[in-house]
Amino acid sequence: MLKIFKHLQVKYLPYIVIGIAFIVAAVWLELRIPGYMREITSMVQNPDTNIGDIWREGIWMLLTALGSLMATLAVGYASGRVAAGFGRDLRVKVFGKVLDFGPQEVNEFSVPSLITRGTRDISTLEQVITIGFLTLIRAPIMAVWATTRIFDQGLEWAIATMVSIGVLLVTIIILIVFALPKFKIIPKLTDRLNQVAREHLSGIRVVKAYNATTFEAEKFETANNTFMKTNRFAERMMAILWPVVGLIMTMLPMVIYLIGARLIYNALSGFELEEAGSLFASMMVFAQYAIQVVMSFLMMSMMLVFLPQAIVAARRINEVLNRKESLIYPDQITEARGDANIAISFKDVNFKYPGADDYILEDITFDIKQGQTAALIGATGSGKSTILKLIARGYDATSGNIAIAGKDIKAYTQQELVDKIGYTLQKATLLSGTIAENVGFAANVEKDKLDLAAIKEATDLAQAEEFITQLEKLYDHKITQDATNVSGGQRQRISIARTLFKKSDILIFDDSFSALDYKTDRKLRKALAQNRKDATKLIVAQRVTTIKDADIILVVDEGRIVGKGTHKELLQNCSVYMEIASSQLSKEEIANG
Repeated sequence: MLKIFKHLQVKYLPYIVIGIAFIVAAVWLELRIPGYMREITSMVQNPDTNIGDIWREGIWMLLTALGSLMATLAVGYASGRVAAGFGRDLRVKVFGKVLDFGPQEVNEFSVPSLITRGTRDISTLEQVITIGFLTLIRAPIMAVWATTRIFDQGLEWAIATMVSIGVLLVTIIILIVFALPKFKIIPKLTDRLNQVAREHLSGIRVVKAYNATTFEAEKFETANNTFMKTNRFAERMMAILWPVVGLIMTMLPMVIYLIGARLIYNALSGFELEEAGSLFASMMVFAQYAIQVVMSFLMMSMMLVFLPQAIVAARRINEVLNRKESLIYPDQITEARGDANIAISFKDVNFKYPGADDYILEDITFDIKQGQTAALIGATGSGKSTILKLIARGYDATSGNIAIAGKDIKAYTQQELVDKIGYTLQKATLLSGTIAENVGFAANVEKDKLDLAAIKEATDLAQAEEFITQLEKLYDHKITQDATNVSGGQRQRISIARTLFKKSDILIFDDSFSALDYKTDRKLRKALAQNRKDATKLIVAQRVTTIKDADIILVVDEGRIVGKGTHKELLQNCSVYMEIASSQLSKEEIANG
């Protein structure tokens, strides 16, 4: 908790100081009320008292109560400002940190867990700050201050109050021992629940297609029941606290009045009327102080509902904020030291995913010259997409060297590398918004500031212009979440247009033409060859017809490059490529090259 609260900014310090000052004022005013009550009780017992004096004391008591109320409201305002501001700042930091994460960090935490940490966990901390002002600060002050007043009133009453507090503390300790472990695992169960729900909703079409609704419902019910049972046990344990508190709140005044009645009876038996009146006034005042003490401990015990969850939430948020990125980028741009005409260079590159035992890629070596069109082909799972991830620095190579334009890839700043590479992912992912906003996403500007001419140029190259012009709102056509209102081929062409909009030096297409028909595929490759001559193009494809015109083709098999050359050369000297080509092309097409 202390580590997470270091993120409280200095600008909230005045509100914290003001809040604490008003807490002290509220407690001081509240503890004045029993004193006025004692004065009024003494005045009522005195036949010579003027009714105006009683009214005066009553008015002062009322003003004191109103003052305590206003001070408490001021504390609520201050704590609300601090909690809301702290939550906002913390969400910005967590989200900013997540944006800097690479695939390794995201996979380590999981997407549902990161969402929960950035929303629910931070909301838990906001609740603790809001309630904590009135409990963790106010309650101890009230308890100590009221206790000192209690011992001034009578030893027997003080002992009865201390016994009640002891029972309450024992109950609290028992609850901490049994309930705290459950509260610690509830966030993890929440993550699991969110993960199951998210998978079902995002894959709803697959679930419906395979009639797996019942199976998914049972899976969700299992996760939900586990969450429910754990949460129910913790809540039941906490529910024990309220009957104990209710019993103490009922029995303590009764015991105080019984002790007071005995003391008053003894005084009356000795005809000590003045002492009996003083004892009656003291009993009324003590009952008020005792209730205030118990209420203070009750307020602190209320934090048991939130504090264990807050501790877990703080630990989970700290895990995100303290996680060091696996990919470190330099702060300053450096000059290239190698051959700048070599757009992409791999030298003895080996790679295995973090935590894995086996290498995915082994001894990968190749050079792609500036302006060339290169292609990667191979069986599913051979490592083609992994090579592209290393070029875009989604991961760092386990060993070996990767250079872009003659400079080590690790020497590029993040912005420099992003500007250098345009990457169309294997899965065409579109964001909710218009087509124009999706294509011009790299511009990082508002919708009304987008360069529509550049967007049209990119969509024309990506062969998306044809279907966009048929839409009612053209480029203002709204893309729904997960792009469910456009076809797979349309989604892929918009994604390609987004890459072309950047006009990067290196264009990477990770199996991005798979949803296109042969005619559109051919027109797109022709447009790229004519309008992006200077750009280096790297294409991963499963169709030989998509890559046959490439300047260099790399054949990947089981994590190794087993062939390198043009289409004609590979047909003659690479058995793996020949096998792929034979499965897709006729004998005449193979013979003609």
